[in-house]
Amino acid sequence: MTHLGLVKLTKLMELTSGRPEIGVGLIDGPVSVNHSGLSGTNIREISGKLSSNCTHATSIACLHGTFVAGILCANRNSLAPAICPNCTLLIRPIFAETTSASEQIPSATPEELAAAIIESIDAGVRVLNMSVALAQPSSKGQRELEQALGYATKRGVIIVAAAGNQGTLGSSVITRHPWVIPVVACDLQGRPISQSNLGTSIGKQGLRAPGDNITSLGVKDQPLTLGGTSVAAPFVTGAIALLWSLFPDVIASEVKLAITQAHMSRRTTVIPPLLDAWAAYQLMLKSHS
Repeated sequence: MTHLGLVKLTKLMELTSGRPEIGVGLIDGPVSVNHSGLSGTNIREISGKLSSNCTHATSIACLHGTFVAGILCANRNSLAPAICPNCTLLIRPIFAETTSASEQIPSATPEELAAAIIESIDAGVRVLNMSVALAQPSSKGQRELEQALGYATKRGVIIVAAAGNQGTLGSSVITRHPWVIPVVACDLQGRPISQSNLGTSIGKQGLRAPGDNITSLGVKDQPLTLGGTSVAAPFVTGAIALLWSLFPDVIASEVKLAITQAHMSRRTTVIPPLLDAWAAYQLMLKSHS
């Protein structure tokens, strides 16, 4: 069993590599856009304070952004999952680079994240991937973030967010929001990994996706293997991008319903169901045949 096979993405990837008009937003670190695994792909920069291209290839911000970008849109002949390489990746960096990869995964304030969400939506993304840890919470920042998530709801932009890696039971302003799809990381047997956050809202509206021993793009064309909810989220984002590529005129709420309720199971636990991309495709096919 492969990671892509576990969540039934393989068959969907055989049908499409994505469409350029489907914009996938990446709120993360900058991306090594000259990486051979990303050659020929559709990458756009959303202007912000930080450059979308890495200046320090070994910084944790660059490693993180490039790794997640590889899961989403690396070339299919690379070692990365490369789910939707023909979609357009819109990069909005939120993590500043440092020269060392020895520190913790970088974080952003709620205000910074709120601004990045709004700018990404205004740039035309259809689905937004957020593998982001929040720092310095404040009531003002929480309000701005809630308003940005509300803006995504109004504009029909689906938001996929990592559930977090603190191994806690609970929720955040992001994972509680009804429009967000929180993603829990699981192993190759589909079991949640120990550091994944769980909770009522996560179980109710989220999904599980592969987040253990995932290989994607690393520095200087060397593959990198990582785990956690940050690497699980883009499996869901990529699946949504492929569904929208196959059904480009479908509204966001229908895509979201298909991807989250493909199992048609009752949501009564803190552990969300496993992503089933093929079942979501079948549901949409039934509605539009």
